Amino acid sequence: MKKTAYQKELTIKAIQKKKGSSNNRKNVMKIQSWLSLFSIWNPSSGTATSIDGDFGSATERAVKNFQRINGMTENGTVDQNVFDKLCKNLKDAFEGPLHSSNLRDLVVEVAENHLKNHPFELDIKGQSNSGPWVRSYMDGNDGSPWFWCMGFVQAILDQAASQMGENFKTLMPLSYSCDTIGNKGLEKGLLIRNQKIRTDPSLVKLGDVFLIRKSTFDWTHTGIITAISGNVIETIEGNTNFQGSRNGIAVMKRTRNLRKSKIDVFSIAPLV
Repeated sequence: MKKTAYQKELTIKAIQKKKGSSNNRKNVMKIQSWLSLFSIWNPSSGTATSIDGDFGSATERAVKNFQRINGMTENGTVDQNVFDKLCKNLKDAFEGPLHSSNLRDLVVEVAENHLKNHPFELDIKGQSNSGPWVRSYMDGNDGSPWFWCMGFVQAILDQAASQMGENFKTLMPLSYSCDTIGNKGLEKGLLIRNQKIRTDPSLVKLGDVFLIRKSTFDWTHTGIITAISGNVIETIEGNTNFQGSRNGIAVMKRTRNLRKSKIDVFSIAPLV
């Protein structure tokens, strides 16, 4: 894979605990981030805590709650074994076994794997678009300016293409910009415009990348197409929400209507 920033999210440098001599602010924030992420899909867990880099009594209690839920010794201490459990979803998303035998199915399978592992952003010190999932998709970057929908798409394409011994960067440049990718699609003859799709929806294939168009050369949001039914596509997309925002909070599966939205499609055919 070309996008390997996720690997830095899987380790801590030393044991972290309340009043620990080896405590590291960044490591503590990683622990607090994963505790808070765990609470999103386990709201009764009691693991949500401030992400401030201070391993105090509240963080210790959150760790103990996490340990109890997972059948671990409740000592409030985070060593690498406990941290492995905290960040297991990220590891499973990026390194879990894949079973599909062709690239289009692989793209969908990888996207589904990420979805089921609950990628969410966090708000850290007033900065949205933050946390380990965002940094993993955005090559170590996070914070409010870092809209991460294209980072998510390229992570999925990278993982699937790498499984087949291919390099996704032969299809498109590494970029976080929908405009950059949309214009590259036009340049390479790979971008199918919405007007053409409305005439012939069969042009859209599984694993292709949708781009929501604002104007002729301006696109605002993107995601992976996972199913097609007439004029309706099912998608898995990052940095969205229930309203389909381009600056939402999570990876979600959505439906979109090709006739009601200006949706262009970037074909991944050259990689297939």
